[in-house]
Amino acid sequence: MKLFDYPDLLENWEQTINRYAWQKIEFGAEGVAEKLSEIEALLKRKVAELDALPNDPELEKAEPDDLPSILALRPEGRRRLLTALPDDFRDRLEGAWLGRCAGCTLGSIVEGWTVQRMQDWAAYLGDPFPLVDYWSQAEQPHLPRLKASVRHDYTPSKMDGVPSDDDLNYTQLGLLVLEEYGPDFTIEDMGAAWVKYLPFAFTAEGVALENLRNGVPAAQAGGLNNPCLNWIGADIRSDPWGYAAPGWPEKAAEFAWRDAMISHRRNGVYAAMYFSAAIAAAFAVDDPMDALKIALEEIPADSITAREIRWALDLAPSITGYQDAAARVAERYPGLWKSHSFQNNALTIWGLAVGGDDYTKVIGETVSMGQDNDCTAATAGSIFGAVYGKSAIPEHWTRNFNNKVATYLNGKEPFAIDDTIDRFVAQAERVLAG
Repeated sequence: MKLFDYPDLLENWEQTINRYAWQKIEFGAEGVAEKLSEIEALLKRKVAELDALPNDPELEKAEPDDLPSILALRPEGRRRLLTALPDDFRDRLEGAWLGRCAGCTLGSIVEGWTVQRMQDWAAYLGDPFPLVDYWSQAEQPHLPRLKASVRHDYTPSKMDGVPSDDDLNYTQLGLLVLEEYGPDFTIEDMGAAWVKYLPFAFTAEGVALENLRNGVPAAQAGGLNNPCLNWIGADIRSDPWGYAAPGWPEKAAEFAWRDAMISHRRNGVYAAMYFSAAIAAAFAVDDPMDALKIALEEIPADSITAREIRWALDLAPSITGYQDAAARVAERYPGLWKSHSFQNNALTIWGLAVGGDDYTKVIGETVSMGQDNDCTAATAGSIFGAVYGKSAIPEHWTRNFNNKVATYLNGKEPFAIDDTIDRFVAQAERVLAG
């Protein structure tokens, strides 16, 4: 069953127009620049008309953006599971951060690859598939990736510290926001931190960052000229809020709302709230699936995100592995861009369900499912680590981390892992005391 019936979407028109323009120039035609200007103006007008089409009013009521309305539409829930840090919190926190780092690193150099492409690359290298260790080689190993690393840095023979990735960068940024503005940080504070620390961003974040730099207020930056409002970008920023509010899913979801509203709306925001709540709950339960169920209590019950997560949870016990998972999302979400939140939410859930208490299987299967697989494996790894702790992560995944995580935040050096843990413990103590 499909979630949506999309029309036949336009493809390759930009390429087609440019090819005709080059050809007419080569044939000596005049007026090409003028005609291209006309086409551009027409496209801008039609895109604006497309964006102005009225939304379904009933669905809009079920998917508000303001926090009081979101809270009013949640189901009954537990809200807070802990009032003080548990004795094993540091071990669980280390597990969560290391689990996130390893899952992200495993998926980074195959981000967005299809299952078939990954299978072919593994067969060429002689690596097992699904992966049980990092890729032995990177395709195009010399190419830089995200400013602070090169692609071969993600392989065991070259790895010296956790390589650069935006999924990790936003966790670091969240820590800085908590330290500089406190637990009562505002959307405006978050916007100021983005302008100060982010040299670049992608998709919805890229739109929001440009708007912020152009003087658009932070609360409005995400909603202006942004076709990626329901994508995954806000939920990859979930971890600092769960780490700072362990056992308090309601508070973690509130933090996530303040962060997500910089760049997303509606389901993009709910995905961030959901995974922040799941990570927070993970510190207080003994099974990742329990955390995933508790987190549903923190988002609007009739939103598409909530409905699709319920579908994924219902199906989770029957998912047999990465091929089954990939087939299910291809059937239900045809046409969705690989960085959309809907199908990646399901894959994160299924990676945890298939892997169980085996960390290697969790991230190996999740990466092998494809789509935005560095994001899904990072989140799955974080939830796993928060439940099972550092000792449940086999040593070969962290052997080459060398107590440092690369960053491309403006003016910042690599973050020491032990120092990052100390700082998040301090924030968690501050939040729970409040």
